Amino acid sequence: MLLRDVTPDDADAYIRMRCDPVMMADLGGPLPRERQPDIVRRDVREAAAGTSWIKMILPDAASPGVVAGTVNLWSHDTDEGPLSEIGWMILPPFQGRGLAKRAARALLERARDEDRWGVVHAFPAVGNGASNGICRSLGFRLVAQQDVTFAGRVLRSNHWAIDPRTDLRPE
Repeated sequence: MLLRDVTPDDADAYIRMRCDPVMMADLGGPLPRERQPDIVRRDVREAAAGTSWIKMILPDAASPGVVAGTVNLWSHDTDEGPLSEIGWMILPPFQGRGLAKRAARALLERARDEDRWGVVHAFPAVGNGASNGICRSLGFRLVAQQDVTFAGRVLRSNHWAIDPRTDLRPE
């Protein structure tokens, strides 16, 4: 597996992930296709500036054109102050191979090694067993169930938190 920064050429991968009803079932349904190129451009700017870690997951370094999904770590403001959040998506043909867990671990290890981001939060849908299992296996602690807003949609999620400096479980 290889992680690389998002590039403008990843618009098709964004469309395959974010505009597909199956992929987006736990996130309120597909997003508008026409918005994805603008989102990719924004993500490329943020990744280049280092304000967010937006990585494309390549299942095999020998096939750099094959994208399996994304893993992202970013910070945003909440009513309680800034919050660091991690999220991942894996396309159906690549699910069940451990790629999301390995990719999330890689970003959390980097966050730990660079002493950046502080406590990291994840908000998978309550019914997303795979993502909740990843959180549990990496050492996140379940904080609560709560409603979160994603793309203008309110979703019921599990709120997980981890301090990568102290809580990340060994492989």
